[in-house]
Amino acid sequence: MSKDTHQSVYREQMLEHLLISQLLRYSWLHDEAQLEVVKPEIDRSGHDIVFEAHGVIRHAQLKTSSLSAKTTRQKIHVDLAAKPSGCVIWTRFDSATLELGPFLYFGGSAGEPLPSLDHMPVAKHTKGDATGDKAERPNIRVLSKGRFEELATIEELYCVLFGLQANPAAGKLGSNT
Repeated sequence: MSKDTHQSVYREQMLEHLLISQLLRYSWLHDEAQLEVVKPEIDRSGHDIVFEAHGVIRHAQLKTSSLSAKTTRQKIHVDLAAKPSGCVIWTRFDSATLELGPFLYFGGSAGEPLPSLDHMPVAKHTKGDATGDKAERPNIRVLSKGRFEELATIEELYCVLFGLQANPAAGKLGSNT
């Protein structure tokens, strides 16, 4: 059994911490440390973390997969759509170096709700019952990779999350409004 399989929870938590630290570092260096991060005790409504900056609150569901993974879809909880500016951040990473990126993003603009999940396929349980039937999971939708926007850098992700635009000349961020 590989380390990736045997230590999957360890890896998942480490990658989450790496993502948070990169967003915080970006905020520190380029956005006057505006980012706040809150981790819920219970994952009941489909979000793993809450980010806030510039009055925008993002309830985010986090997903990860290595660059070599063949994963083409993710399962999303429908309750995420009820949260202000809910979004999904799918972090791709290099399994040899743990470098993060690119980032796949599914969500509305800053301050806008998650796009409708109504027409997305309903997920099924991975294991069947005694008859082999795989029951539907009515609160989970399957979202294909093609529905995500690809963002190459942590800067692009930060700007999309909070409705900002980079200003390389000044080394600061500005509002997109």
